Amino acid sequence: MPQLSFHAPIGDISIAEEDGFIVSVDWGWSSFQESTPLLIEAQQQLEAYFDGLLKQFDLPINPYGTPYQKKVWQALQSIPYGKTCFYGDISKKIGGSPRSVGNANAINPIPIIIPCHRVIARNSLGGYSGEGGSETKKFLLNLEAHNY
Repeated sequence: MPQLSFHAPIGDISIAEEDGFIVSVDWGWSSFQESTPLLIEAQQQLEAYFDGLLKQFDLPINPYGTPYQKKVWQALQSIPYGKTCFYGDISKKIGGSPRSVGNANAINPIPIIIPCHRVIARNSLGGYSGEGGSETKKFLLNLEAHNY
């Protein structure tokens, strides 16, 4: 599976492609580096996002997950840049519970591109499974709020 790593403001990120789709965005540097046109485009879009120049990703994605998880991740993509919503809002929209939405967010294989950081709890920011946890979530939310 081709992977490409780069330095980002939140740490090193590795992007993976399979069959013409982005399938993962992971923290850390992959030892399997292979540039493809899609991975280069994904890196450029992510860098533009971090620079405050990109508000909507335009990449073919295919996250691995259950039908319910994919439904959650699809709903996350409808949250506008610079906005947030509650776990309960997503569960009302697609079914399930706020906890099941949180569980799907926690295993989102394509964070940032699928913006799980935009979902918060009613009484806190909620968790974030990416490197740096809630500090990274705060960084992403502040980045978007500043460039909104």
